[in-house]
Amino acid sequence: MVKRVIGAVRFTAAALAALIIAAITSPTAFSEEEGEQPQLSAYAYSLYCVNNGEFVAEQRGSERLPMASTTKIMTALLALEADEKAGGLSVTITPEMYAEGSSMYLAAGEKVKMKDLVGGMLMVSGNDAANAAALTIGGSREEFARLMNARAAELGLKDTHFVTPSGLDADGHFTTARDLARLMASCMENETFAGIESSGSVTVDFIEPEDKSQTYYNENRLLTKYEYCIGGKTGFTDKAGRTLVSCAEKDGVRLVAVTLNDGDDWNDHQALYDYGFDTLSMEKPEKSGEEFSVTVVGGSSGKAMLTAGEPPLVCRGVGESEITTRCELAPFVYAPVEKGQKLGELKYYTGGVYAGKADLTAAESVGADGAATTFTENIASFFRALFVRLKGR
Repeated sequence: MVKRVIGAVRFTAAALAALIIAAITSPTAFSEEEGEQPQLSAYAYSLYCVNNGEFVAEQRGSERLPMASTTKIMTALLALEADEKAGGLSVTITPEMYAEGSSMYLAAGEKVKMKDLVGGMLMVSGNDAANAAALTIGGSREEFARLMNARAAELGLKDTHFVTPSGLDADGHFTTARDLARLMASCMENETFAGIESSGSVTVDFIEPEDKSQTYYNENRLLTKYEYCIGGKTGFTDKAGRTLVSCAEKDGVRLVAVTLNDGDDWNDHQALYDYGFDTLSMEKPEKSGEEFSVTVVGGSSGKAMLTAGEPPLVCRGVGESEITTRCELAPFVYAPVEKGQKLGELKYYTGGVYAGKADLTAAESVGADGAATTFTENIASFFRALFVRLKGR
């Protein structure tokens, strides 16, 4: 009997220990310490706040790693920009556009719109679609890679280098979780890109053959698994493992999550977003106590005092991102000035990212100076105002 009791105790202790270990090592478990980052299964990850430019959570966010088909985020952006610049492009499929791996299953001789190729890239990760866009725009994969890297440099992606348009493994083809997050944030500003990303499917009506129509369904499961998800791109190669970039928005806060080499990416992205949205919030800063004025030419008063409107909502980060303002005013205005007339803007920034603006309006009316009515007098008044402005700098 005693042996049975001891055995039961040992079994219970072992089971309890197993549960504790599982809770600690669970890939999406949160630490009991409030505000601590979730524990994920990803080798590298970043959670980026688009509102204030802050990385809210990350692990190995700056390590250069293969990116697999998340490459197509850049390919799609360049394709859409080229399509818009040309006023619409069509692509005739050739055998050299074929590629191994995921595909739209395009056949030689078929003709489709460039925008539809982007749909195939973002829905089903078509490597053939990526090659078709690259060869049409760049003339060769090498030239298109140069365009990709030039665009990456424009976006400040210093740890990213592209070799292929599809993301198939190649020497020198790499990025970081941080760079992918910034790239996705920028791409989501493109309305066409964002519209495709948020769609559950796209239907491609081929130009040739005219009677062919094909529907492609979005492989981003987060669109249905997580209610705040507004876009995402999957990827996988043997070298990169599972890669995923997604974007979500809740109550004005927009986040981008990136996981690299992650066997539990769907759950990990949800855990990152839950952490981010619980941590961040939109709030209204205090009104600036600074006084603003603008020089008035030909007025009964030489300047007009200004009133700043209500500040916009801003997103404070976990590091209390600094809120800064920039006053945008013309060097001078002409009389008369009406009370409440908009004369400028006070722009707000959080962490250097534009957050919104407040109008600067005239606090009181400023009438025209009856004595300054001739053309010559107005010119003289203009130069006096300009001199005062330059002297004050």
